[in-house]
Amino acid sequence: MIMSDEERDIDIESDDDNDSDTGAQSSRHANTQNFTQAEKRAHHNALERKRRDHIKESFTSLREAVPTLKGEKASRAQILKKTTECIQVMRRKIQANQKDVEDIKKQNAILEQQIRMLEEAKKGYVIDPNEYQQLNQEYQASAADSSDGDEQDFSRRSKKMKTSYQT
Repeated sequence: MIMSDEERDIDIESDDDNDSDTGAQSSRHANTQNFTQAEKRAHHNALERKRRDHIKESFTSLREAVPTLKGEKASRAQILKKTTECIQVMRRKIQANQKDVEDIKKQNAILEQQIRMLEEAKKGYVIDPNEYQQLNQEYQASAADSSDGDEQDFSRRSKKMKTSYQT
């Protein structure tokens, strides 16, 4: 059987619309073959309207998910552009936060070592001044590293603990 381009488009749309089982697909496909040309066109129009509505709803959801667009009117191009910008900003924030977490973990390890050394000193053990000096320098370098870079200086970075204990 030879199909016109229009009939093929309708069949393609019908096939694309069905996501689940093949039984329903074949019964729908058989039903569309019995349609008149006007019914096929109406079916195609309904499928196309459903597709456009789905895209429109998706853009609306996307617009509402982006803080700078929430409640605003925006074209689809603006929605895509602002969404891309939002994702890039979020990625930079995630990277900065991951760097902060790593810096804090390093500082915690150094502070834990300092605590152990101080506890040993309290018990009467002798602390090697060179070892303490090296540990203190590592801590100071770690604190300096965390405030370097082009990233925004977060208030929590300036609240990092510094020790001034010297033997």
